[in-house]
Amino acid sequence: MQRRSLIIVVVIISAAAFGAGYLISPGANSVGGGGSGEREVLYYVDPMNPSFRSPEPGTAPCGMALEPVYANGQGGDSDQRGVINVRADRQQLIGVKTSIAVHATVPHELRLLGTVAVDETRLYDISSITEGWIREVTDATTGSFVRKSEVLARYYSQSAYNPQQAFIYALNNMERQSTTGQRSPDQGLVFEKNILNTTQALLNVGMTQEQIDNIKRSRKEELLVEVRSPADGFILERNVFLGGAFKPTMTLYTVADLSVVWILADAFETDEQFLKPGVKAMISHPALDHDLEAVVADVLPEFNSATRTLKVRLEVRNPGFQLRPGMFVDVVRQVELGPALTVPRAAVLDSGSRQMVFIDQGEGNLEARRVTTGWRYGDRVEILKGLKEGDEVVTSGNFLLDSESRMRSAGGDPLTEVSIDPICGMEVEHARAEANGLTSEFGGATIYFCNPNCKKTFDADPDAHPVPTT
Repeated sequence: MQRRSLIIVVVIISAAAFGAGYLISPGANSVGGGGSGEREVLYYVDPMNPSFRSPEPGTAPCGMALEPVYANGQGGDSDQRGVINVRADRQQLIGVKTSIAVHATVPHELRLLGTVAVDETRLYDISSITEGWIREVTDATTGSFVRKSEVLARYYSQSAYNPQQAFIYALNNMERQSTTGQRSPDQGLVFEKNILNTTQALLNVGMTQEQIDNIKRSRKEELLVEVRSPADGFILERNVFLGGAFKPTMTLYTVADLSVVWILADAFETDEQFLKPGVKAMISHPALDHDLEAVVADVLPEFNSATRTLKVRLEVRNPGFQLRPGMFVDVVRQVELGPALTVPRAAVLDSGSRQMVFIDQGEGNLEARRVTTGWRYGDRVEILKGLKEGDEVVTSGNFLLDSESRMRSAGGDPLTEVSIDPICGMEVEHARAEANGLTSEFGGATIYFCNPNCKKTFDADPDAHPVPTT
């Protein structure tokens, strides 16, 4: 009797356990009241850390409740592809902030790094025409400021003696003929031509016009040839020494007029539109009393293939010679961009292959939307396609929203086009299948496959495999 009672109790307990298991199991893997409306739960994730997964519901390490990820690629709060619903308290925790897309003109300060250079049209090279020996040198050295026609050095050259004699003879001969009054018009032209030729010969041996005028007045040969400065400027190079010899074409002095200098600025190709010839910019440097106005020169910018930049030339007056060759300066140009539809730079998530933003639709609904961007300057980005004026875009916390959006799409990108592989039933990303050549054309449509075997099987008999819809 006792044995029969024990058997009955065991049977009752086993039946109860089986029934409990039957009732519990659907609840662990589905949501809803049953029937076709139920959605299968794949796993549970931490809402603040999508990489944390759990097979069972519960509490996440962050203290929040774990959220389900469903087999249909949607999270617990999603109601359509590319849209997630994030409660207000969670948005505050994530740090979500928004801004309005506006259509306006955007002021921008274009700032470039420039280098001061000598104006090539104000650079003077004093070279020797004959050989000679330096006999006198003044105190003007490299870096010294000299005035136009100031004597820098004197040298002896045997080649300068005969041209001087010929010049003096031509002067005396013309004067003698003028005094007697027996000179014909043709003879006068000959005398004048002789003087011009002998004057040019003196210039060719290095004599300055000032020294030639002195010979004309005194009618005496000069023993030494003078080296004079051709302009007001600074000596950049000096290659003469007392007693030193020199050869023809040797550079004796290099003098630069620094009253106007060049600024060579490095600019990106996209900035060239704001640096057209005649455009004005401001030059700043700590050594300047005030900013100087420069003008972009009418020359073709030089392109540097190594740095992918343009060398833009500007011209600027240099009062007080405060700008010195080799100095680094700031080039500042105020520009206006637009009018255009723009959003803050922080609103755009750029993966390289696509750009997207999150749009706040209200009531916690955030839509991930692909956009096409234009110029980017400062903290603003031009939107060419995908938004309209007045759209409220997320500017802070969008990286976490992007992670949550991908997590709720079962690890995929909510903006990625997908379809079902007709052979294995797997979800396939179109871009990835196209990149790997896993597509086929059938019935006027493109079919996408997850692997080569599926494509091979389908291509062998397309009619045997109905194409499912996404």
